[in-house]
Amino acid sequence: MERDAFLERIRQAAAAGRAHRPTSRIAFSRDTGYAGGGGDLLGRLAEELRGAGAFPYRVQGPEEAVEKVCEIAAGAGARLAVRWAHPLLDRLGLDEALRARGVEGVRWSDVEQMAGRDPDGARDLIFRADLGISGVDAAAAETGTLALASLPGQGRSVSLLPPVHIALVEPRQVVPDLFDLLAASGRDPLPGNVALITGPSKTGDIELRLTTGVHGPGEVHVIILERDVS
Repeated sequence: MERDAFLERIRQAAAAGRAHRPTSRIAFSRDTGYAGGGGDLLGRLAEELRGAGAFPYRVQGPEEAVEKVCEIAAGAGARLAVRWAHPLLDRLGLDEALRARGVEGVRWSDVEQMAGRDPDGARDLIFRADLGISGVDAAAAETGTLALASLPGQGRSVSLLPPVHIALVEPRQVVPDLFDLLAASGRDPLPGNVALITGPSKTGDIELRLTTGVHGPGEVHVIILERDVS
């Protein structure tokens, strides 16, 4: 069958199918399904994160946030951490604090530069990392979901490959509902990859038994700052 005749038959079949499509008479508003996050967004975020199997921590300021990162690193026995090259993480001085605890911190921008001259070495470094540290683009209180966009200096491997992932969240990044999440990221257009993370990696593919840490980190720790870091 010639191409034009084939495509014409497809158009005719599609038109015939549309002719018999049931018509919904229910009027849906733009707010249909919108649940919101309640009056205390940070509290709701922490509650939902805990319910999803993550470990949330509410901290008062930068010093307490850094101390919590170091505490988690020590508990995980971490020796190598890869982190986003992110303004919040830079302002906190995480590299120096981790180094003082015997943990080597590597910025993702440095990993990208290394990949240009030594791709095998960069790959091995990523797979050796005990800890991945990131910021977030936004967090939905209603579901405990974190949105992480992949950008230069902010590779997705940081939140996917190390067995332990730490994400730091500022209050201005917390939105009520999942519907608000992508709009709140402030990125238009969106990057080619945006990861939506709700707790540690889970799968029920094997004998319908829920297992964590198969396709990503087995532990997700979320440090929620009570105030934005200027």
